[in-house]
Amino acid sequence: MSVRSWRALASMASAVVMTAAAASSTTASAATDWAPAADATIHPGVQMYTEGAQCTGNFVFTDNSGAVYVGYAAHCAGTGGATETNGCDSGSLPLGTDVEFVQNGSLITAGETVGTGELAYSSWLTMQGRGESDDNTCSFNDFALVKVDPGFVGDVNPSVPFWGGPVGLDTDGTTSGERVYSFGNSSLRGGIEQLSPKTGISLGSDGDGWTHPVYTASPGIPGDSGSGFMSADGEAVGVLATLQIAPLVGSNGVGDLAHELAYAQANSGLSGLRLVPGTEPFSPIL
Repeated sequence: MSVRSWRALASMASAVVMTAAAASSTTASAATDWAPAADATIHPGVQMYTEGAQCTGNFVFTDNSGAVYVGYAAHCAGTGGATETNGCDSGSLPLGTDVEFVQNGSLITAGETVGTGELAYSSWLTMQGRGESDDNTCSFNDFALVKVDPGFVGDVNPSVPFWGGPVGLDTDGTTSGERVYSFGNSSLRGGIEQLSPKTGISLGSDGDGWTHPVYTASPGIPGDSGSGFMSADGEAVGVLATLQIAPLVGSNGVGDLAHELAYAQANSGLSGLRLVPGTEPFSPIL
């Protein structure tokens, strides 16, 4: 079952209230002045609303034009049901769709809008446009980018809350038993911030390296979709896409960011697209 951006859940609630690009992928634009991490309102882990559907941002990206993007899952802009997980035949909202960055959103309150942007890249739309046919790519390439509107770029910091980092892009996947770190921000948690930082273990790799099953003591839930995972050394390793019942009940499917970013670099038309490292050191205190 896909960890969707709880589009269906929101409807119910309304009734009751790869290595070649690795070096450039981890170099921030020198022209960007990031907001101090303590003051930034747009950052990894920010809530992102797309036509009422809520997801969590993963990492910050930039390109040669100096544009700033926040990543989330392509299915966060999906138009189908929770069972539609194949990006080569699943419906999606178009590029240019408005996205809001929000803090403190829950089922009780809409939260505070702290910025706006627009859908600038979707792996789903790109694969459909290219006629992608590789099974693993279609099944696990679930990555999208929201371009931050210029008036809010000064409110962005690329550091992951609580953990710090990322220190760069992980390009060799994870091995079984390797510790991973994440920060989800589902509105279903009702603003209980202590439940957002998560750590657990990778169960290895599947799909020719396109996906990593992971298990955390507090698994990702709807609304956490799109949140980022870091490896034991603080490298950005993946994007939360699915809730699974195998190989372990409560495990999550995490798309491999190196694969997803390489695909975007090759096909998005965004010149020099790259991951931005955090300004705060990675500090795995749990």
